[in-house]
Amino acid sequence: MKLITAIIRPFKLDEVREALTEVGVSGITVTEVKGFGRQKGHTELYRGAEYVVDFLPKLKVECAVAEATLDAALEALAAAARTGKVGDGKIFVQPLERTVRIRTGELDDDAL
Repeated sequence: MKLITAIIRPFKLDEVREALTEVGVSGITVTEVKGFGRQKGHTELYRGAEYVVDFLPKLKVECAVAEATLDAALEALAAAARTGKVGDGKIFVQPLERTVRIRTGELDDDAL
């Protein structure tokens, strides 16, 4: 099992959710986050004054997947989140040692 963590642009959430659902991902967790990478923020104008926005709003999408679903989920997520411009985000994959469904006590792949 793997944990996929993706940092994406907020307006891409619906496309990412639909793409992951189509490849068999049964659930995701979404968190509103702020950060920067190569994009390094931008300058905005408010009431005639310029100010720098260092941390940009992003969404962190997390989902646990079985090994068999990993490649399809990564491809779907990347395709759905891509705009081709700086700031599209990143995808991280980490191993999951154990998963437990609290309600039933199911373990690992059965808990997904």
